[in-house]
Formats: sequence, C-alpha cells, structure tokens
Amino acid sequence: QVQVVQSGGGSVQPGGSLKVSCGGTPLSSTFSTYCVGWFRQASGKQREAVAAFASPTAMTYTDDAVKGRFSISRDNAKNILYVQMNSLKAEDSAMYYCAADKCPVLDEAWDSNARRWLGYVAVAVSGYWGQGTQVTVSS
Repeated sequence: QVQVVQSGGGSVQPGGSLKVSCGGTPLSSTFSTYCVGWFRQASGKQREAVAAFASPTAMTYTDDAVKGRFSISRDNAKNILYVQMNSLKAEDSAMYYCAADKCPVLDEAWDSNARRWLGYVAVAVSGYWGQGTQVTVSS
C-alpha cells in the first residue's frame, strides 16, 4: 500500500510564492507509475481540481485558474512531486491535497483526459490521498 505524504505550504502575502510537495512512501514503483492530482478546498467551498502530473510521461496539466502561476516538477531520486506556486492571490488560500491513482490514457488528448481523470479521482475510493497542507495568502 502506498502512503502519500505532503509538506510545505504556509502563509504568504499576495504576490508571493510557496512550494508544496507530495511524496509516496515506501518509494515503491506504484507511486512512480501513477498519476498525481492536486486539489484544493477553501473553507466553506467545494473541492476543486488544480493540476495533474502523469508520472510515466512527465506530462503536466494545470487548471485555467492557476495556469502560468503554478508549475509541477519531480525529484526522480526522491520520488517527490513539487508544485511551485507563484504570484499567489488571496483566492488561492485553501487546504491543498494531492492524490495518486492509476493514470488515464496518456496520449495527445492529455489535457481533456486529465480534466476527466481529476473529476474521477475527486470522488473515487481507489486513490491514495495525502494529509493536506494549508496555503494562506493574505496581507
């Protein structure tokens, strides 16, 4: 069984940057072959999908709400994924979660497949979820 552990986050002023990480333990092949989705949930609001990473191909997807500001990278040696958050806004404040699950079809339709996959992972019971990490953006 894969345990997903998150770290990072914190508090920052608008326009600032933060980085959150998501790693799978043990460092098994399972996590390195799965796709990883990032979600956020602000207080009193529904969970929303933010980004996705396809471990087998290193393809990334980011939602329009964060496109150009959030980017995903991977430390292959440590099997850890990072989301670098730049130009943060107050509306980015939320609890951020990552979840690993089997990938959808990885082809040229990755963007549309990723959106559907994120919708599936958000409600499925098959995924491995991290414990969440808080990001707060305020002046």
